[in-house]
Amino acid sequence: MPPTPRAMSPRTPENRSRKARYGLPLATGTALALVGGVLLWSPAGEADASPHTESAAGPRAGFTAVAAGDIAEQCTASSSSCKHPKTAALVKQINPSFVMTMGDNQYDDARLKDFKNYYDKSWGAFKSKTRPVPGNHETYDPAGSLAGYKSYFGSVAYPKGESYYSYDQGNWHFIALDSNSFDDDEQIDWLKADLAANSKKCVAAYWHHPLFSSGGHGNDPVSRPVWKLLYDKKAELVLNGHDHHYERFAPQNPDGKADANGIVEILGGMGGASPYDIEEVQPNSQKRITKSFGVVKLNFTDTGFSWNLVATDGSTKDTSPSYSCR
Repeated sequence: MPPTPRAMSPRTPENRSRKARYGLPLATGTALALVGGVLLWSPAGEADASPHTESAAGPRAGFTAVAAGDIAEQCTASSSSCKHPKTAALVKQINPSFVMTMGDNQYDDARLKDFKNYYDKSWGAFKSKTRPVPGNHETYDPAGSLAGYKSYFGSVAYPKGESYYSYDQGNWHFIALDSNSFDDDEQIDWLKADLAANSKKCVAAYWHHPLFSSGGHGNDPVSRPVWKLLYDKKAELVLNGHDHHYERFAPQNPDGKADANGIVEILGGMGGASPYDIEEVQPNSQKRITKSFGVVKLNFTDTGFSWNLVATDGSTKDTSPSYSCR
């Protein structure tokens, strides 16, 4: 059974401090790498234990990120029908603090030569500030599961040698997960430790396979245990790909029940791959857009978030409500 919804006012400023809520001190630690302005590190004396991260610049009042999944088909800007160069142009125009990709970065088998020939020609311009996660297509590489993905992104995607990691920006804690291995106890144990170590007010997580989607690739039960962990720790936001459409959901619990104190999910699989149709509208789905391409422009503050869906024609296809961190 999911936790009972809290009685406090939904997403209000009260009781937001995770330090106060969990009694966790701010950690000190050993720096691992400075990647795109974000310092990745682990707690002192625990270089191989639960990771933690700290923003190199310290908390800021607000910042912008871009998110998309399902990106680079095997085509280039020389083809007018090729979409990933067009979504990359949006990223360049927005100029975000960092970029989140929600898997299936490169089609079809995500070989290193494919990354170099296609993804790198468009989204590769933002590689140094990209925080990627792998999708199922990254596992199809004949050289080995995730081989091309790991070779291409390197320490950007593997700051501690694993395909999952976390980082902080401002008062937000971001968790990048590999949903290809959600049945891996090691990743789940890492996630539990990461959430326990977090001292930030606001939490967002992203991975490839969505728990909730009105498309044919949605409602994947492999993601439910992760949702429960995030829900129990009062995470605000989950981002996914896999289904090639855009969708946003009202706050809900891991069982798909509307919950004003629940998690907001964004599905952003419009990065460039051929679109999919909507098949069955799910409860709590507030907006669905298909047969279009674009990126999710996220606006984060120290106390909340909102976003816009920006299409390749420059139009804003959707504007979200504003949400406060819990």
